[in-house]
Amino acid sequence: MLQWETTLTNFTKYGRNLFISIMVIYLFACIVGLSLDMISLGLHGTIFDFPSLRVILNDALYTLIVLAIVKTLFINNSFDYAITFLEIGFVVILRKLILIEIIPEELWLMVALGLISALFFGLILATSKINKDICCKTTENSLH
Repeated sequence: MLQWETTLTNFTKYGRNLFISIMVIYLFACIVGLSLDMISLGLHGTIFDFPSLRVILNDALYTLIVLAIVKTLFINNSFDYAITFLEIGFVVILRKLILIEIIPEELWLMVALGLISALFFGLILATSKINKDICCKTTENSLH
């Protein structure tokens, strides 16, 4: 390998590790922020009213999205990578459904997003089953 290729490879590895470190710190900040919001609302006794639940659920889903993105940085299997992105898409759609105002004009958008989220959920279940079947067949073949 040439000198510039080695340098570029090392630069890429260090850059990836730096990005992972920044994302882990950001994930920690999201979790701490969510925890402080929950504690604050709990102390004020407003955690069980709808606007407070909506804020908490929105923040929790955002934290879940960041967690899934950080998880993808450590995945080496392309199948698990695809399932993780399906999960991210599902959570993003759920978050959008929570943020939509409940007015009659938004009814068809809510129905469409609900159907799309059901489709994503079905795809996640189907791909998980396929992955499980592939793993079972692989272990059976390795035993024989």
